[in-house]
Amino acid sequence: MPVEEVMARKITVTVKPNTKSPGVIRLSERNYRVAVREPAREGKANQAVIDLLARHFGVPKSRVKIFHGQSSRNKIIEIG
Repeated sequence: MPVEEVMARKITVTVKPNTKSPGVIRLSERNYRVAVREPAREGKANQAVIDLLARHFGVPKSRVKIFHGQSSRNKIIEIG
């Protein structure tokens, strides 16, 4: 029986909260800029980042985790 290899990848994300138009911009292979409408308080911007990245990469939200930088604009995100 073949074993499926699950590869998680980590990307660096710079978050821009309180923007008019949300979106994901790829700056390089592992660097992205994510703009969200939500403010950077009470975890609202973090949740919006997870939602946008899940949609962008075509994975469930449960597979996108903030690995480092929970309270920073610069984050390391793990996409499983």
